[in-house]
This record gives sequence, structure tokens and C-alpha cells, in this order.
Amino acid sequence: MGLLIDWTTKALCQEGDPDALFVQGAEQNNAKKVCRGCPVRLECLADALDNRIEFGVWGGMTERERRALLRKHADVRSWRAVFEVALEEEQRNARKSSRRRIPVNLNF
Repeated sequence: MGLLIDWTTKALCQEGDPDALFVQGAEQNNAKKVCRGCPVRLECLADALDNRIEFGVWGGMTERERRALLRKHADVRSWRAVFEVALEEEQRNARKSSRRRIPVNLNF
């Protein structure tokens, strides 16, 4: 299962005040809390990074954090693709670890 293309309708922030995500300073920490349990956090972040959205908290990152990430990884052309690959790898690893047999000692 990959990232959703139309993620906005599933975002937790749809139910709150949108202006709460466009704040400055310490208030940004409260804005980031909205993102923590959001089921489409990666989709939101990928969209903000791919479209170079400059303002607000998106996917749990402030504009400053996103700018730093973009500078550090200037060669990335599609964050959506990066996150898709990472998600697929995580799912593969989870399947592998669930198939491992755990030795059980039943000697009482």
C-alpha cells in the first residue's frame, strides 16, 4: 500500500482551525502536535516538500525544518517517491521479521 494521492480529506487538521497551523515561534510546537497522530502525515509532508510550500506546519515540520531538509537533500526531486520507497522497505522488513521462527522451549 502506497501513499495516498488525494490525502487532504483524511488529514486530522481538516477538523480544526487552519490558522492554527500558520503560527510563529513556540506556538509551532502545538501545531506540530496536530500532525503526530495524523494518518496522512507523510503524504502531507511530501506534498509540502515537493511543492516547496514556504509557510505553516505541514506533515509535522515547520517551514524552517523543511527548508533545512531541502538544503541538506537538494538532489531529491520527489519526496513522495523517497517516502514510497522507505514505506515499501519498512513493510518488507516487517514481513520478514514476522516470518522468523522464535524457538520455544516447552520443557516444564
